Amino acid sequence: MDQPSGRSFMQVLCEKYSPENFPYRRGPGMGVHVPATPQGSPMKDRLNLPSVLVLNSCGITCAGDENEIAAFCAHVSELDLSDNKLEDWHEVSKIVSNVPHLEFLNLSSNPLSLSVLERRCAGSFAGVRKLVLNNSKASWETVHTILQELPDLEELFLCLNDYETVSCSPVCCQSLKLLHITDNNLQDWTEIRKLGIMFPSLDTLILANNNLTTIEESEDSLARLFPNLRSINLHKSAGLHCWEDIDKLNSFPKLKEVKLLGIPLLQSYTTEERRKLLIARLPSIVKLNGSIVADGEREDSERFFIRYYMEFPEEEVPFRYHELVTKYGKLEPLAVVDLRPQSSVKVEVHFQDKVEEMSIRLDQTVAELKKHLKTVVQLSTSNMLLFYLDQEAPFGPEEMKYSSRALHSYGIRDGDKIYVEPRMK
Repeated sequence: MDQPSGRSFMQVLCEKYSPENFPYRRGPGMGVHVPATPQGSPMKDRLNLPSVLVLNSCGITCAGDENEIAAFCAHVSELDLSDNKLEDWHEVSKIVSNVPHLEFLNLSSNPLSLSVLERRCAGSFAGVRKLVLNNSKASWETVHTILQELPDLEELFLCLNDYETVSCSPVCCQSLKLLHITDNNLQDWTEIRKLGIMFPSLDTLILANNNLTTIEESEDSLARLFPNLRSINLHKSAGLHCWEDIDKLNSFPKLKEVKLLGIPLLQSYTTEERRKLLIARLPSIVKLNGSIVADGEREDSERFFIRYYMEFPEEEVPFRYHELVTKYGKLEPLAVVDLRPQSSVKVEVHFQDKVEEMSIRLDQTVAELKKHLKTVVQLSTSNMLLFYLDQEAPFGPEEMKYSSRALHSYGIRDGDKIYVEPRMK
């Protein structure tokens, strides 16, 4: 059902965390008893508020009584206000300024692009360390204002905001460690490099679903732009179409984790080939697509890489090939081993005093073999008894008495013997 519109933060808080809906429970992390102390509070009893408040999809449009927010939310550290109807940054500021210990704030899917965030309002966010603005259509001007007023911001989420470009902030944000900016339309690498300029301490950059094109940057420049980058996610970067783009990732001096699923460049390879070729090209990574790269897997991948490219023309062989040949030497091609079951064998057929070497199919039945032998031994199939002798078996011949049994089930091998005898009347 649709939530009613025009509801205040405090109204929703009182409804959701009333004693009837959220009974007081003892024990760590189970809830916090906060007395209803403000004069004129509508709460006649008490609220049992946890330190993590989830008030998403509640139709909130405004803050409500600020004194009551301050009284009930003094201990709150995380607040989820996603998918509400907050469109005025002043109302958000009224809420946040009265939650003094707030570290995590989720404002996703609120129509906040309808108002301008002034610096004095943004100042109320000063203690926030993790801020989520997904699908808020927050402008870069709004983001810049936030960055200037949040000195301790460590994680910023800007997904689904229809960004096609990045606007550089006049001030670098030295504190930011994680930027989640997926599902936008940042195609040109010149836009991505601006993120490196704005966030020099960035540890994790999540760029999935951005249709990123080729990485047009020198190795030295990449190292200067992202000196602390440890993890990058480039899932579904539709424009990455050559191995040189992958090789450029080696320019990030601290890179250890890479995610590269859904890349057009890799679609023509098998799953095994993709992983091994990527591991061999990225010698410093310890985790690929979420899976740890063990030492044994790295060596196998690097050896696979050498054999993969050894027959390529010299002009098509990547530089990494020569580095690995220096490491392992020139390898011999792997022997091709056919593991398919044998389809036919050569056996000796003994009948009376005659011995004849024959090739027989193993997919046929005993009855079919009898038909095949009928012209050789001059006996009808109904008058024929067959015995199989495994050359290594210690127990003597085994009668092949079941007409529908397949020959391969006997384990017949080259050099074994089959004895044919007439049925005694």
